Amino acid sequence: MTVMKFSWGSIIPRCSKGIEIEKPEEPKPKKEDSKRGSFGRLAMLDLSYPGSMLSEDLSTSLAGSNLNVFTLEELKVITQCFSSANFLGEGGFGPVHKGFIDDKLRPGLEAQPVAVKLLDLEGCQGHREWLTEVVFLAQLSHLHLVKLIGYCCEEEHRLLVYEYMPRGSLENQLFRRYSVPLPWSTRMKIALGAAKGLAYLHDAEKPVIYRDFKGSNILLDSDYTAKLSDFGLAKDGPEGDKSHVSTRVMGTHGYAAPEYIMTGHLTAMSDVYSFGVVLLELLTGRRSLDKKRSPKEQNLVEWARPMLNEPRRLGRIMDPKLEGKYSEMGARKGAALAYQCLSHRPKQRPKMSEVVKILEPLLDYEDTSVRTFVYTVTTQSGSPPKEVKDTKECKAKAEVKKESGHHHHRQRNQKDHHGRSHHSKSSSMSSVHSENDSLKQNTEQGPNSRLHRKSREEHNMD
Repeated sequence: MTVMKFSWGSIIPRCSKGIEIEKPEEPKPKKEDSKRGSFGRLAMLDLSYPGSMLSEDLSTSLAGSNLNVFTLEELKVITQCFSSANFLGEGGFGPVHKGFIDDKLRPGLEAQPVAVKLLDLEGCQGHREWLTEVVFLAQLSHLHLVKLIGYCCEEEHRLLVYEYMPRGSLENQLFRRYSVPLPWSTRMKIALGAAKGLAYLHDAEKPVIYRDFKGSNILLDSDYTAKLSDFGLAKDGPEGDKSHVSTRVMGTHGYAAPEYIMTGHLTAMSDVYSFGVVLLELLTGRRSLDKKRSPKEQNLVEWARPMLNEPRRLGRIMDPKLEGKYSEMGARKGAALAYQCLSHRPKQRPKMSEVVKILEPLLDYEDTSVRTFVYTVTTQSGSPPKEVKDTKECKAKAEVKKESGHHHHRQRNQKDHHGRSHHSKSSSMSSVHSENDSLKQNTEQGPNSRLHRKSREEHNMD
C-alpha cells in the first residue's frame, strides 16, 4: 500500500512566524530503542503522516512515556487560574506560571510544584514547536534535561507542565539586576551540567541537535544543577552518510554558529559553538550581544576571543563581580576551551563528550583570590609596612626625601642618649617640610644639639 506524505501545514495549525516548511523525505525503517522498552524513539519525520499527531492520537502515540494528559480546567486549578502572583516569566513560546499539583487532584499524581507554560497564540512559536517539545521530552530522560510532567491539548489551547526549577534561568542569575554574583565553582558546575546535557543529546542512538542553546534555556534547580529546557527548535541529527541537516536558519542571534547562519547546514558542532558563547558569558559576566557597550565590545565573541589564549590579557575580560576570587589555572583552561568551541572551523571544535572531560577536573580547582601585585614600603623606625598603591605619590615622597637628605644626613647618624638615631618624621606623613621647617626642627632639639654646639664654637672664635 502506498503511503502519501503531507506537509506540516496540511495537517496541523501553525503560527505565521518562525515556522519552517521542509521538503518531505522518504520514510526509513525505525529501530527499536531497547532502553525505552516498548516505547521506541519517534523521529520528527514520523510527525508528517496525516492524522498521526492529532490531539486524539497524541496520547496513544506517546504511550509508555509516563506523560500525564491534563485538562485545561485542571491546569487552572493548579495555577490558581493563571494568577499574576504565580507568574514566572515569558519567552518566545508564551507565559510561564508556577503551580502546585495536589495529590487530591487526580489519583496517581505526585504532589509537587510545577511550571506551566502556555502557548501564546499570537507569539512567534506555534503548534509545531509545542509538538516538537512534547515528542522530544517524552522520549528523552536525563539528569540535565528538564523533566516534562505532562501536557494539555484542548481546542486551540496548548500547554506544557514541567518540573519546577527554583533558581530560574542562568540568564537571570548572571545578568539580573541586583542578583548575587555566582561564585566561580558554581559557574563551572553549571557549565559542566549543561555540557553533559548536550553530550547526551549528541550521543543518543538517534542524535538530537538542540539548536537553541543559550542562558535563558538553561534552568537551575535549588543546588544549581543545570537542565536544558525548551526543545521547540530541536532537530533530529543527520543519519547515515549525511554530514548535516539542511534547514531554515532559526535560533538566537549571538549564539548561532556562523556556518549555520551562512549555509543553513545544521550539525552537532553548531551546538558546540553556542556552548562556547555561554561559557564565555560565564567567564566574563557579559551578554553575547550588548548594544549599551562601546562598538568594539558589543559583540562578546569578537571582542573577547582574541584574548582567551593569552594568560596575561585574560584578567581583562574576567567578570569583575568575581572580585578576583577564582582559580587562575581553572580560568585559563576554561578560556582555552571556549576558544576551541568558538573556532570558525567546525571540524576544529571539540565534541561535547570531550568538552565534558575537560570541564570535569575544573570543579576540583578551589576559588582563590587573584589579586594585582602590591608593593610595600617599610619605615626605618620599624613601624608596620604600608601598601603603596599610588606610584606617583611614592615617587614624589622619594624625591622629597632625597632633597632633604643633605640637610639631615649628619642628624640621622647621631645617636641620642637613648641609643636611637634622629630621623625625619615617618614616610607616611602627607605634608612635606620645607627647608625652614627642617631648620626649625633642628632648633627644637635643644641646646646640646650638634648645630648649637657648632654655633657656640664659631662665636668663641670670633
